[in-house]
Amino acid sequence: MKTPHVIVGLSGGVDSSVTAMLLKQQGYQVTGLFMKNWEDDDNDEYCSSKQDLIDAVSVADRLGIEIEAVNFSKEYKDRVFANFLEEYQAGRTPNPDILCNAEIKFKAFLDHAMGMGADLIATGHYAKVRENPLQAGQYQLLKADDGSKDQSYFLHRLNQAQLSKTLFPLGSYLKREVREMAREAGLANAEKKDSTGICFIGERPFQEFLQRYLPRQPGDMKTPEGKLVGQHEGLMYYTLGQRQGLKIGGSRESNGEPWFVAAKDMAKNELIVVQGHDHPLLQSDGLKAGQLHWISGEEPKTNWVYAAKTRYRQPDAPCEIDAVDTQEVDIRFGQKQWAVTPGQSAVVYESNVCLGGGIITGAL
Repeated sequence: MKTPHVIVGLSGGVDSSVTAMLLKQQGYQVTGLFMKNWEDDDNDEYCSSKQDLIDAVSVADRLGIEIEAVNFSKEYKDRVFANFLEEYQAGRTPNPDILCNAEIKFKAFLDHAMGMGADLIATGHYAKVRENPLQAGQYQLLKADDGSKDQSYFLHRLNQAQLSKTLFPLGSYLKREVREMAREAGLANAEKKDSTGICFIGERPFQEFLQRYLPRQPGDMKTPEGKLVGQHEGLMYYTLGQRQGLKIGGSRESNGEPWFVAAKDMAKNELIVVQGHDHPLLQSDGLKAGQLHWISGEEPKTNWVYAAKTRYRQPDAPCEIDAVDTQEVDIRFGQKQWAVTPGQSAVVYESNVCLGGGIITGAL
């Protein structure tokens, strides 16, 4: 019987390296593929793709596997970055990592890998995929065992065809176990710091990056009552719930409580700010979401308790789904949710199974 050929997205990081190592140990024929998705400023201090490629090649050499490099920069710019700028221009806060997974890592990469003769692909994401025990031939996306690293939120737009061809070997491991395996195997990147932030921005100042593409459009910063409290640089540079970078101090009448972004008036080019983390304008009973994607192809049930996240670093919140149709869904929570942000994703779970979700269009 032919040994299955798995192509692993080798990024140069410890997670994808251990993924390749585990698959090789399990008897798969493994090839590494390094994806270059961004090249506008590949020489500056925040963009590390050259070093990442060196690290990926070093790991492939150590594991005794072949590695190829492929440039998806054009696909990334067309399918992910253009949408990212469009959303910010409209005053929303997109999550490009979700689109990158759906369009690049599990579409462009998957297509490329199949063209190379792969049977399966694998990445270093912390998640699990399995065939539905109650329905043969249907695949489910599950949370990883390491709750602090689970990345199913970023993968919720994957479809049946993509999941059927994908392995997530790290889903059953804790991050510290992954680093330990890398150390024991003598991988040079065992202690390499995890990348943070959006892949094309890295850790550079976000507003500075956006200003290259979306010029400043200053305007007034006001309270909900219309009191002028400061100036903003452009509505696209701010997100709901933002506290840092507003450059307005506390005020005497409110005991110096911090300011938060509560809303954007796009027509008037005004940023609405409030004082206090628990201000009523920052609290919502629910949300509307569009651009829906359900992994099984079936819409979730109404009058049924699920859980949902409205941003990645957030505990699951019990919710019910109502008014679901093919275009839009209403999600109502048992407890008020803080700073529900248009452009972000609402992702729905039933226990540890990720059902899918949609893009938040507004709060309820």
